[in-house]
Amino acid sequence: MTSISGYIFRQLAFATLFVAGALILLISLFGSLRLIDFIVNRGLPIAVLFEMTALNLPKFMAVVLPIAIFAAILVVYNKLTNDSELVVMRAAGVGQVSLARPGLMLGVLGVLIGYALQLYLVPASTHAFKLQQFNYRNSYGSVLLQEQRFNTPVNGLTIYVRERSGEGELRGIFAHDSRDPERPVTYTAERGTASQTGQGTRVVLFNGSQQEVDRESGRLTLFNFDQYSLDLSLLSQDVSTRWREPEERFLDSLLWPGDGLHDRTYSAQLIAEGHRRLTSPLHILAFAAVAMAVLLSGDLNRRGQTGRILLAIALIFAIQVAALGLFNVSRRSLAIVPFSYGLPLGAIALSVYWLVRNPRRRSVATADA
Repeated sequence: MTSISGYIFRQLAFATLFVAGALILLISLFGSLRLIDFIVNRGLPIAVLFEMTALNLPKFMAVVLPIAIFAAILVVYNKLTNDSELVVMRAAGVGQVSLARPGLMLGVLGVLIGYALQLYLVPASTHAFKLQQFNYRNSYGSVLLQEQRFNTPVNGLTIYVRERSGEGELRGIFAHDSRDPERPVTYTAERGTASQTGQGTRVVLFNGSQQEVDRESGRLTLFNFDQYSLDLSLLSQDVSTRWREPEERFLDSLLWPGDGLHDRTYSAQLIAEGHRRLTSPLHILAFAAVAMAVLLSGDLNRRGQTGRILLAIALIFAIQVAALGLFNVSRRSLAIVPFSYGLPLGAIALSVYWLVRNPRRRSVATADA
């Protein structure tokens, strides 16, 4: 790498780190608002906030990395143009390909980081996030019960709480338990207290009633109780048998789904997600190549590069929309998958061709003729 390329690359690297850090911080802040509410108002440990945010960082990084590299290229090369540094470099004999090399190298580095994120870090961290979310819902089930809302902490169990007073104390409780479809039960109680046990969360109901309807005879059975223990534990669902969602799977289990019922039902979605993992990093280099082609091709415009910057943004927006559209269609028809590869590769090829064609020399030859 020459001194000029190294000078530009360092500026691009610093700008990328700054933009990526700012975007990740912003996304993390918005994503943590619900957890902050639980920590401040419901007593959830603050360590949960940092742990769950850290597990989401690879996913956030995979989202912001293409945007950060594209924004860094626009900012740095526009600054070089406004400061007349590009004019001096071109006057010294530096060609367009040499000027574009730092941006393209940053795009290649982004592709390598993108594959590391998409193929390992994102599915591993997402799987760990889902497991921790499962465990915290089981350990802090009473914390997740919101006031004046119908909460569903477990499939088949709906709980309404009029108000919370004090740590773990609930008032005005209504619960409908249909986890056993043959014996649905409805509970009402004046108050209750939540407690943690080795099997999960339990709510002890006081001064209430239990109503049960016999499905065959339609007979209602009602009895009152002074105290009753209602289990909110999620341990009825074995975490080891939980179906892994596409975003928490590694590439091999996406491209070659298993023989389970869910895998067979959602096989097209799983395979499409696998190909999205392979094509997504290529868009980083495509964004960088498009930005370089638009900013560096053509003669210098002394009135600024606002038009070129807007054109680059419009092209990237169109590529991103097309990629999302192809992904959504490929989830229903895998015949569209080759077009998902062709989009970023075609954008890269056209951008490189536009850079090396040297339109300035062609325009000079036309003027001489």
